Amino acid sequence: MYDLIVIGGGAAGFYGAIHVAETRPDMKVLILEQGKQVLGKVKVSGGGRCNVTHAQFNPALLVQAYPRGEKELRGPFNSYNPQHTVDFFNNRGIELKVEDDGRMFPVSNSSQTIIDCFMEAVSSSAIELKRNSGVVDVYSPESNSTESRFWEVKTKLQSYRTKNLLIASGSGTKMWNILKRIGHNIIDPVPSLFTFNIKDPRIDGIPGVSVNARVELLSRDLVGKGVSGTIKTRSRKSEHLVTEGPLLITHWGMSGPAILKLSSRGARILNEYNYRFRIRVNWMPEYHQQGMYSFLMEVKNIEAKKTAYRTCPVEIPRRLWGKLVIAAGISQEQKWADLSKKQLQQLAAQLTSSEFLVDGKSTFKEEFVTAGGVDLKEIDFKTFGSKIHEGLYFAGEVLNIDALTGGYNFQSAWSGAYLAARAISESNT
Repeated sequence: MYDLIVIGGGAAGFYGAIHVAETRPDMKVLILEQGKQVLGKVKVSGGGRCNVTHAQFNPALLVQAYPRGEKELRGPFNSYNPQHTVDFFNNRGIELKVEDDGRMFPVSNSSQTIIDCFMEAVSSSAIELKRNSGVVDVYSPESNSTESRFWEVKTKLQSYRTKNLLIASGSGTKMWNILKRIGHNIIDPVPSLFTFNIKDPRIDGIPGVSVNARVELLSRDLVGKGVSGTIKTRSRKSEHLVTEGPLLITHWGMSGPAILKLSSRGARILNEYNYRFRIRVNWMPEYHQQGMYSFLMEVKNIEAKKTAYRTCPVEIPRRLWGKLVIAAGISQEQKWADLSKKQLQQLAAQLTSSEFLVDGKSTFKEEFVTAGGVDLKEIDFKTFGSKIHEGLYFAGEVLNIDALTGGYNFQSAWSGAYLAARAISESNT
């Protein structure tokens, strides 16, 4: 018999359990983890450094990083935001640092620092941790006639009873199916954080090139018309998605924040497209096509005797410039003075309106994030409690909340777990 059972030995589960145990040391708390290892996503996050949160301390701006959950998280982030997360770790002797892009990591640059912090907090409290204890079913108090006040949680080997239940199991169909059985609606999951598979001579052979670019999703209904970038469109406004930021060319296509933002914001649309669609890339976001053409005309006059292929007048990597010059129908030996109006127009289009066919996706590093989960309409966001069942709470990716890359997914997990823990602690006073 427990006061709280947490299902899931990940970031949200540990965070919630620790806050309950420290606020109410008299409460009996149990964490059930289905595998041998705990805190698996913490370990691999940020390439093994653990991207703890993001240095966006304004809740109104912070919520904009959540394609699913933006409206619902406004209140929670006013109660518990990245500054509270920073304080939590600072109070435990762990200093966080801010990188240029706003991501926050432990100064140690090791996810083990965060794992050790959590494990120490668990061992120094009354929290019990049981590994290899995958939950096979959950029975609500209403369905348990003999123990109507308690939740019953069944694993393969044992059954447990608890007054409060915190589901922090991440994205998984097994738990979602259990939640469906007890009355919750589950939004079907689709991948939301992935890179784009692209085979195209303009990016072939130049992996590692990074450019600040604007990326636009083109509907499957868009029909490309050659390298000029001119298109005929039948797309709907609701499908128009544009992102801007660093774009990384890879061996398999494109990655980087600009691509990951698009994959996240367009998760359901891209799933409908079966991950085959077109994008338009502006490698020079400060220019539109006509403006770039005018600029290139000036370059033609100034650099007349030099070859266009070897003379890069814009701030993009030379390897990419050379690819775009060739794609515009300009030979490696042509001088600026010899370029025709059509060639300059084609080069301007390549720089500001390059279309690419995306044919498939790849998981972003070891991180797999989904859009989908418990319907947010069924959650009280003051407590992260169920509106259907008393004593049932949620935190983390089990909910239909997901975010852009950069520590945002962890922050929603910390915030949800904290608010659930506070409600659980206060409900048992």
